[in-house]
Amino acid sequence: MRLLHTADWHIGRQLHNLSLLDEQRHALQQITDLVEARQVDVVLVAGDIYDRSVPPAAAVALLDEVLSRICLELGVPVIMIAGNHDSPERLAFGARHLTRAGLHIVGHLRPEPEPILLGKPGHEVAFYALPYADPASVRQLFGIEVSNHDQAMAFLTGQILAHNAGRSPCVLLSHCFVAGGEASESERPLAIGGAEWVSPEHFKPFDYVALGHLHGRQFRGAEHIRYAGSILKYSFSETRHHKSVTLVDLNDSGVTRIEQVDIQPLHDMRILEGELATLLAQGADDPQREDYLLVRLSDSHAILDIMGKLRQVYPNVLHLERPGLMANGEQRTLHREQLKRGELALFDDFYQQVRGENLTPEQRSLIADLLEQIHQEEGGG
Repeated sequence: MRLLHTADWHIGRQLHNLSLLDEQRHALQQITDLVEARQVDVVLVAGDIYDRSVPPAAAVALLDEVLSRICLELGVPVIMIAGNHDSPERLAFGARHLTRAGLHIVGHLRPEPEPILLGKPGHEVAFYALPYADPASVRQLFGIEVSNHDQAMAFLTGQILAHNAGRSPCVLLSHCFVAGGEASESERPLAIGGAEWVSPEHFKPFDYVALGHLHGRQFRGAEHIRYAGSILKYSFSETRHHKSVTLVDLNDSGVTRIEQVDIQPLHDMRILEGELATLLAQGADDPQREDYLLVRLSDSHAILDIMGKLRQVYPNVLHLERPGLMANGEQRTLHREQLKRGELALFDDFYQQVRGENLTPEQRSLIADLLEQIHQEEGGG
């Protein structure tokens, strides 16, 4: 049996107020093409399907489009669990009916292990799905005392292993933070102060563990305990990541092969550092000038309309940092010198940088009157 392990789609995500829906459609198209081309037998999606609990309508439509192609057109079953970004109730709406179409959605923990058996008679693989659940949910559902995620996971995996009892090759889907995993800024913490971590030891008896939550592809504890990673870079802390999905070949004896297949983005994400003049000169011949960029300028002097200048060369600059202004105390000196110019002059500079044009005489007169009114009110208070 060939599995395709993916996770953390975060459909509906925005990056610095920019919708990534077209980027996600492009990535998911590659996944569906891979399912067909590589003759995948089952697709595993390990949580964070949506980016928020109430996804926008366009995100729901995209997910419906992708699942319709995989399940209905290609006839490949999908097993999907809720992550900490998902609403279990919304994600799993109609789940009992959708199983007939090969779509298995597990939103909430179930009181008893219920494996999804797939494969040829006599050679079925047992898939156990553990959607994201905090310790409080485990306490409430099972009536046991657990105080952190590790204790909760120890109970849940122990319950599953006892139920399977070695009868079938056993695959686990889970959305959690395995101890030692490499995190990024775009992941929402599951708990505070290390209480979110779970030990990889709980997962070693399984034949394969398809994990979600951490956005960088990696394995922890053993090669068969894996995060597929997110399908796109969702923060500038992920610029060094290689986004991919994981193909896993499995037989009655366990995993025989693991392969990571890269996903090519519509726009890559990069960080550029240097002086403005140098970056502008390099950008003229940059074949990747359309990438999403964070720019860190080393210039230590004030520059007007930086974003306007950068976007003439790099149209998708999303964020700007000025670490050069902090060098040698120049930021403080610059701030004092600016304050000496007066409020009207400062507003004039601000307006020019935002709008790319100077205040008209009428606008200057209006702002001057407003400033005078404010000063009079403050003085009278």
